[in-house]
Amino acid sequence: MSYDPEKNIALAAEKNSLNSYEVNSPTSASDAEVHDAHVHIIDRWAHKLGAETKGLDLVTDEEKTDTSLWNSASMWLSANLVIATFALGALGITVFDLAFGQAVLVIIFFSALGNFTVAYFSCFGPPLGLRQIILSRFMIGDIPVRIFSFINVVACVGWGAVNIMSSAQLLHIVNNGLLPPWAGCLILVVCTILVTFFGYHVIHLYEKWAWVPNFAIFIVIIVQFARSGTFSSDAFVGGETTAGNVLSFGGTVFGFATGWTSYASDYTVYQPRNANLVKIFFAIFLGLFLPLVATLILGAACATGIANKPEWAQLYAENSVGGLVYGILVVDSLHGFGQFCCVVLALSTVANNIPNMYSMALSAQTFWSPMAKVPRIVWTFVGNGATLAICIPAYYKFESVMENFMNLVSYYLAIYESLMLSSHFIWHKGNFRAYDYTQYQNKQAYPIGLAGTFGFCCGVAGVVVGMNQTWYSGVIAKQIGDYGGDIAFELAFAFAFIGFNITRYFEKKYIR
Repeated sequence: MSYDPEKNIALAAEKNSLNSYEVNSPTSASDAEVHDAHVHIIDRWAHKLGAETKGLDLVTDEEKTDTSLWNSASMWLSANLVIATFALGALGITVFDLAFGQAVLVIIFFSALGNFTVAYFSCFGPPLGLRQIILSRFMIGDIPVRIFSFINVVACVGWGAVNIMSSAQLLHIVNNGLLPPWAGCLILVVCTILVTFFGYHVIHLYEKWAWVPNFAIFIVIIVQFARSGTFSSDAFVGGETTAGNVLSFGGTVFGFATGWTSYASDYTVYQPRNANLVKIFFAIFLGLFLPLVATLILGAACATGIANKPEWAQLYAENSVGGLVYGILVVDSLHGFGQFCCVVLALSTVANNIPNMYSMALSAQTFWSPMAKVPRIVWTFVGNGATLAICIPAYYKFESVMENFMNLVSYYLAIYESLMLSSHFIWHKGNFRAYDYTQYQNKQAYPIGLAGTFGFCCGVAGVVVGMNQTWYSGVIAKQIGDYGGDIAFELAFAFAFIGFNITRYFEKKYIR
């Protein structure tokens, strides 16, 4: 997986990037470029504050100064070691009615499956120097990238809302509900803005250490939960209904685990072109997988205590997972210190929302050329504002919103991954040198995307017949058990794979 492009190509890329910036791209900026007369006034102001002003342009060799593997791993360690992950693990018990052992097996398998693509596509950042959504043009074409850019914007805002809801619950219940839900949501959004404003390097610096207090508090939760003696594990139950619940919970876990795939390379793009990609892959995979699995399992374990402790059951019924955490840490437990832990854990959501809001801005710029004229920083504010508008009313329907949203994320990302992996391994032979990254602004250098669009439509067909939601159940999903089973992301991947690879031959032969 190592890659060392020729120096001449790299130098040409730098020259092309700088030239294109002066003419077309006011959202990009290096230290030298921000003084150019064409740079947006907002970018000039942001540059004076030390914020990253580079947008979609190629990252040049001079800018590739991030050589830390720990930066790559800790980025996702902090993002996964949060209360939203804990809340998702609890759904395996409270919503999908699985035995604890069954939930653990689902968590391990579907987390590994989802994390693989995030780690793999992160390896495209160093050699190509392009953001994930931009480099996708070389593989699936211009039209599908615009489709996925739009979905990314919607999904990132949705991610932010779902994450904030679990933390707002916790902030609300502390001090007997004196802090209203809207205020908790507002606090978390403001904290997210403060970090995403400064961009790549400050984001990595924040994520490098944000996991430490969260890790300490989860240790406290483990200790207090063990002392409560409320853990229970039911015997495994087989049958079609259980199979359906396993598939549905698996799709939810997969959606959470793979959720970073469509912007994976955004967080390795400043790594040197000759970086060791094998090391980057495993650093990121472990940084994703270990905290994700541990926190999901802890959430599932704590959820088993609801059946054995009436106080926790009441708190959970009133405040969902926030109530459960409050019961473990505060009620007949650590009291004032427990409340402090709740507040710190609620703020952990910021680490998970930061990459969503940062990459949302890049997707917005990609969707339509005029939107690229709006600086990344502005889109960050817009995205956080939309998140706040959504999460406040959705706060009161947390469980159903979280389950449905995670499944919907898994659907579209399964299609994206199917198209991207097909293109890279089948049509580009897995060779990074097949992509002339210096031509990222030249539409003649990548396909129109008719095959990718057809593959996307085929994937959507797979979703329609395989999804199992409270508001709709597909014809195949209905056949699995009493309540149906969600196999939409599996069918979406397969349908998209077949549709894309059949039509890509003709697109390549007759069009471009």
